[in-house]
Amino acid sequence: MPLHASLLLPKQLVSEKVGGAEGTKLDDDFKEMEKKVDVTSKAVAEVLVRTIEYLQPNPASRAKLTMLNTVSKIRGQVKNPGYPQSEGLLGECMVRHGKELGGESNFGDALLDAGESMKRLAEVKDSLDIEVKQNFIDPLQNLCDKDLKEIQHHLKKLEGRRLDFDYKKKRQGKIPDEELRQALEKFEESKEVAETSMHNLLETDIEQVSQLSALVDAQLDYHRQAVQILEELADKLKRRVREASSRPRREFKPRPREPFDLGEPEQPNGGFPCAPAPKITASSSFRSADKPARTPSRSMPPLDQPSCKALYDFEPENDGELGFREGDLITLTNQIDENWYEGMLHGQSGFFPLSYVQVLVPLPQ
Repeated sequence: MPLHASLLLPKQLVSEKVGGAEGTKLDDDFKEMEKKVDVTSKAVAEVLVRTIEYLQPNPASRAKLTMLNTVSKIRGQVKNPGYPQSEGLLGECMVRHGKELGGESNFGDALLDAGESMKRLAEVKDSLDIEVKQNFIDPLQNLCDKDLKEIQHHLKKLEGRRLDFDYKKKRQGKIPDEELRQALEKFEESKEVAETSMHNLLETDIEQVSQLSALVDAQLDYHRQAVQILEELADKLKRRVREASSRPRREFKPRPREPFDLGEPEQPNGGFPCAPAPKITASSSFRSADKPARTPSRSMPPLDQPSCKALYDFEPENDGELGFREGDLITLTNQIDENWYEGMLHGQSGFFPLSYVQVLVPLPQ
């Protein structure tokens, strides 16, 4: 639906039809221009959402990416986006276990090599996120917040003046001609302003092409660096395999077993063997007397607020995710997208997948 048509009020449309006089029509060129602007607006809005999802599939990190202040990045005040990259988390895990295995382990040395490479990949991914937000996401967001919003304002104003002119046109002869002339001038003035703003947007769409080019350049730079890092790692690992294969394999020689004489057991009770007394611990001696531990009762959110019930246990794997157990009742606070919710449980707030819960009271639309 064209933007100006969506701004018509139902009562105003009814009054036009009841009055019998047909309202002033906008020319086909204007309508075509308005249609193109509407399609551009929808394209920019969805591309923004999908680009942020592409950079960060994790909703917790996605929320932080949306709030990222690129001005501080340009000035060099911050060197990373403020959230961990999955490559970095994998790298830290590999390095930690590589150190635990030690230098005598082939696997341990390889984990150290791979871990350092993954951490380098995380730094490259940080640069990609910042570069794309600065040169692609922010300009498109500015287009939505400024230019497209300004066009909508002009179209809304134009529609109001069109209705005012049509109303006074029907009353021609009952109102001064000067009043009708002023209404026509205001309508034509608003139409010209709206046309100019739409024309400028459509004629300068090469700016969006430049921004799209910046996105592709950032991706190419990221993948080039990623390929270089991974190729270096692959060479290191292959070299380790060759070196290990060329070394003679150490044979395992078990220690000789020492003879062990059980001897004859003594029978202090007249020759009858006695069974060893069972070992009694504090936990086992009272276990039968204790009642089964009762699980603490779960706090139930009021049924007049959005809530859901956990169908399965969910263990958080990333910062910002909310863990819970089967049967927990969670208060819903926001829906991130079609697959993730945000909610609160026991005073903790976080994100969790929709597939793990049953919605009891949905969020308001």
